[in-house]
Amino acid sequence: MAEGIHSRYRLEWIRDISEIHKEAWNELAVALESPVLEWEWLHRMEASESMRPETGWLPIHLTVWHGGDLIAAAPLYVKGHSEGEFVWDYMWADVASRLGIPYYPKMVGMSPATPVTGYRFLVAPGEDELQLSAVMIEAIDALCRQNNMAGLSFNYVDPRWLEIMKGFGFAAWEHQSYVWENPGFSDFEDYLWSFDKNQRRNIRRERKKLAEQHISIRPFTGEQITTALLESMYHFYERTNAQFGPWAAKYLNKEFFLGLHQDFRHRILLLGAFVDHEPERPVGMSFLLRKGPQMYGRYWGAGAHYDSLHFNTCYYSPIEWGIGHGVRRFDPGIGSTHKTRRGFRATANWSLHRFYDQNLARIMDRHIEQINRMEQEHIDALNRSIPFAKHGPPTA
Repeated sequence: MAEGIHSRYRLEWIRDISEIHKEAWNELAVALESPVLEWEWLHRMEASESMRPETGWLPIHLTVWHGGDLIAAAPLYVKGHSEGEFVWDYMWADVASRLGIPYYPKMVGMSPATPVTGYRFLVAPGEDELQLSAVMIEAIDALCRQNNMAGLSFNYVDPRWLEIMKGFGFAAWEHQSYVWENPGFSDFEDYLWSFDKNQRRNIRRERKKLAEQHISIRPFTGEQITTALLESMYHFYERTNAQFGPWAAKYLNKEFFLGLHQDFRHRILLLGAFVDHEPERPVGMSFLLRKGPQMYGRYWGAGAHYDSLHFNTCYYSPIEWGIGHGVRRFDPGIGSTHKTRRGFRATANWSLHRFYDQNLARIMDRHIEQINRMEQEHIDALNRSIPFAKHGPPTA
């Protein structure tokens, strides 16, 4: 464990989040909009060995203490590859390779294998965030340089934290995500009437397909979520990834899913699809996270192909459930453009980067503005394709 002293603060590096009491960590994390920096989620990643050095994720979290109180923390990982980050920085790795510059290992701040916006340093209320951020960046930079790391990245950052970090000289790289925002719908019919006539008809047809196959979808939250349901979700997740071969994104093992039953069920929404003659055995399922008015789509899968099941379990049923349960913002996860036809707006997410090789840093600084401009043009084009009615979606 490395340790440093900076005036009134004591800095400690930890290799396992279990070294920190859950309550102390969560005093910093529970106020955030996103649930994926909470102790239980990160701990399950590590305790299940889904994220470990053998899979390319070496935890090395920074903590800041004042006396015996944890006042700031940063979940960090040393990476020997870019898999599971979902910012697809392979072009920068390629540039580095062409210049003969090492690109790995690198330091990454994010919730592993979880492309959910909201990463930031965790800082206790009432503390000087700017001062603590400066102390933490200084410590992270020193560790990276001492260990010959090629760079430092923070992925899927909180937009408000982005502005703070720009002041520390990080390059901000724009990426495209999706979001559905509830402007105040009272029911699913309100959602339908935000679309033009053709798309309303298409969505009604896709919803009807389930009834024709004698399939119904049921939500499970909190105490309703059993280990059997979580095990089924793991197998669906595994099957979905198996369909993509070398392009799969299977980073989590069964122990991760089962472990969530112990202390993270309060953040989970499962939407299970059941055939009428087998009401206890799901044929498909989606896994979402919920925190306050925020909802996040994470995983899905099915035991066989069922017409329109994906659209219903991943989009329509979550939106219907969300409207009835106070959800204002639904992040469905990254991926295909078919989300725009279901009313999900393309939006920007950001990563922050620092390369320790000056040549590579200059190349990024020289080109990042143009890269971001092109990405914003792509976002704008996607949003023009959303089949809203002429009056557009209602506004809050």
